[in-house]
Amino acid sequence: MNEQKTRAFRERLQAMGERIKGEVSGLRGEALRGTGGEPSGGLSNTPLHLGDLAAVTYEQEVATGLLQNEQGVLTAIQAAVDRIDAGKFGLCERCGQEIPEKRLEALPYARYCVPCEERAEQDGE
Repeated sequence: MNEQKTRAFRERLQAMGERIKGEVSGLRGEALRGTGGEPSGGLSNTPLHLGDLAAVTYEQEVATGLLQNEQGVLTAIQAAVDRIDAGKFGLCERCGQEIPEKRLEALPYARYCVPCEERAEQDGE
């Protein structure tokens, strides 16, 4: 991969990282907000109805799951930037072959080529 394409991927990865960091901040607030009391508009710290508590709990669980996913993507993005710095970006970490550019365009932080990704998933990685 030439230097110009590598530079474009670096810029794209950095832009993705910045966008996700903004989303993470909002998700963190949603996942960590309290139930009942002032935040939900009630006067006591107990939710007014069990259905309300269930809805709030569900929303927090969804936000927590999304937060974990976004944190994982941020980690993968940083690892891809580190591979660029090490001169190993675009090479499969399993077989060492070049990852097709179309795959990198779809998933710029990809670590593996498609066959190795399938094997990694089967192996539980």
